[in-house]
Amino acid sequence: MLNRRHLRVKVLQALYAYHQSDNKEVKQHEKNLLQSVDMVYVMYIWMLSLISEVVQYAEMDAEERKHKHLPTAEDLNPQLKILTNRFILSLNENSEYLAALKKYKVSWTFEPELAKSLFIILKNSPEYAEYLQKTGDTIQTDKDIIKFIFKKVILKSLLAEQVFEDKFIFWPVDKDVLQALIAKTFKNFSSDNYKQNKLAEVTGNWDEDREFIVNLFQQSIRHDEEYQEMISKKTQNWEPERIAMMDTLLMKMAIAEFINFTSIPVKVTINEYLEISKEFSTPKSNSFINGILDKILYELKADNVIKKVGRGLIEE
Repeated sequence: MLNRRHLRVKVLQALYAYHQSDNKEVKQHEKNLLQSVDMVYVMYIWMLSLISEVVQYAEMDAEERKHKHLPTAEDLNPQLKILTNRFILSLNENSEYLAALKKYKVSWTFEPELAKSLFIILKNSPEYAEYLQKTGDTIQTDKDIIKFIFKKVILKSLLAEQVFEDKFIFWPVDKDVLQALIAKTFKNFSSDNYKQNKLAEVTGNWDEDREFIVNLFQQSIRHDEEYQEMISKKTQNWEPERIAMMDTLLMKMAIAEFINFTSIPVKVTINEYLEISKEFSTPKSNSFINGILDKILYELKADNVIKKVGRGLIEE
């Protein structure tokens, strides 16, 4: 699911888009930010649907084999055990999943060869052959083959990768979150009573997380010039064009958290943005951002600007 670091990345992306755009309508960019979170859930539903499509293709494959020019005995009597896989049956009876398929108009008709190519990979794998030979299956053993389909077939497919990358602009960033959501789904689907099996939630507490990202986005824009001045004073020996835009945005977000988010410890804020910088900025950004934020934090403390409460009490 989306943790606070992922949510900060969403805000970073929204801020970057805002500063690069001629449209400075904050509400519109705020709406885009929230939609980017929603798209993670949409991507999750599409992936669940693809897993189901791969499984259902077993039936089509069986029909094709029966109508071969010279079908073998195996072709005439294919093993279709996977069509009764408990995970898939539970998924296809899940009211939330079915509603989401309808809401997001999920259909793989635009890429008809994808499920076929993935099923062929599955059919030729030793793991699938072993699954077909097993007896006494449980929902746990049924989940194991679905995990294999997701991790070793779909995620390893260049075609599937391309399809999701084309459909979801932040696929490279959100891919890890998707894997966490699917893993949570496998954990949630543990009952033979299908009604008890629940889909994963994108965040642990959306009301709280929504307030966090909207507030962080708004504060970073509202005080942009003020935060820029703080940064400029500490980077006088640097030519402005040499400072990566991502570095500047990350520092502004960190300052916004220092000042406006009383329950987030400053160490947590610094560590989070240093980690994000490793993935989204230059190799030297980590030490640069750390040095500048330390100087700004020292002055903010001296001016008694930072007010932390609870477990986030600022250390002297």
